[in-house]
Amino acid sequence: MPKSLKIYLFLLVLIFVGIIWADATKDKPIDWRETYSIKDKIPFGMYVFDQEFKQAFDTQIVEKFSETPYEYFDAKYSSEDSTYTINGTALFIDKSYAIDEYSEKELFYFASYGNDVFLSTSNLSQSMADSLGFEIGYHNNFIDSLQFKTEGYDKPDNFYFKKGINNAYFSKIDSTTTWVLGTQIDTKGKEVTNFIRAPYKGGFFYLHLQPVVFTNYYMLDKNIKYAENVLEYIPEETNIYWNVKQREGISSSPMRYLLTQPALKWAWFLAWITFIIFMFFNAKRRQRVIPIIEPLKNTTVDFTKTIGNLYYQEKNHQNIAEKKVVFFLEKIRNEYYIDTFNLDETFCNRLQQKTGNQKKDIEEVVYQIKRIRNQGQTTEQELITFNNLLEKLNL
Repeated sequence: MPKSLKIYLFLLVLIFVGIIWADATKDKPIDWRETYSIKDKIPFGMYVFDQEFKQAFDTQIVEKFSETPYEYFDAKYSSEDSTYTINGTALFIDKSYAIDEYSEKELFYFASYGNDVFLSTSNLSQSMADSLGFEIGYHNNFIDSLQFKTEGYDKPDNFYFKKGINNAYFSKIDSTTTWVLGTQIDTKGKEVTNFIRAPYKGGFFYLHLQPVVFTNYYMLDKNIKYAENVLEYIPEETNIYWNVKQREGISSSPMRYLLTQPALKWAWFLAWITFIIFMFFNAKRRQRVIPIIEPLKNTTVDFTKTIGNLYYQEKNHQNIAEKKVVFFLEKIRNEYYIDTFNLDETFCNRLQQKTGNQKKDIEEVVYQIKRIRNQGQTTEQELITFNNLLEKLNL
């Protein structure tokens, strides 16, 4: 290996080690993505809530499902007696309202059979607003923090939230049927509703507009009490059917973990860059050996010698003579278009006219052919004589 190439490789390895060391020793930035996934331990994931939900619902049975509400609840519906095989509360917690049209209809149908639906999300569909008689408004003023409180307590606790909050609130509700369960107060002292219970036929919809209170960031401080107060409105005697959110965009590639770690990712890329540079310099200084391709040998002569030796060892002159007769007559038919069925005077005259050979030579060949056909044995000298006559005709 050239000395200059060794120097280049040493410098690349030194840079590679330096980058890994710098990346490994620096502070890892906090991931503030709002995933609401039960697998995420980042601030706005729901790993803590998933671990602690048994304490919140200690008297209820909690069943998780990740398919759409339509797929899950429709499978629990019995068409024989037109009832659901399960009953309880459907629970949904997510930043945005990601429920499709068919699933929303299924939730209303589920509630109409005396069940409840708990939705904690920053927005709700217009069709749901029209069905339950509410409207959602948004604060126009800048909000530094919000004070949350829940109704129904003799001395309601006050909770203050900053990160991840949104400016949505219920600007209009049907006060004759809808109960206000919680409010929020902004920095200017304006108090608005953010948590309601709306009836629908035989069941209820619990609608909460601040899902961030259930994330890891707030479940690990004193504000966890607010999340507990909100969940206490779910009836204790019912089962919970929780639509959980798994982490999105997980690659099935075996390189998944390596590419998600910055240090390992850069190490992988630098390894490939080093390999490409090495191949470039190495290929530039070496010429690939051109292989010598031997031409195909003509084995026709060897084959002929082999067949000839075979017949020579057998000493079957009659067989060779008959094959030469067949070959000769076949050639006459194919090249001169002369019938060879009757080897008579007419045959000799026509062959003499088309080939220009002496008639007596042709008659001698015809005589030999008839003799070979009529006798059962041909001597070596007779075979040589016959072969010489054929060569004299030069056909």
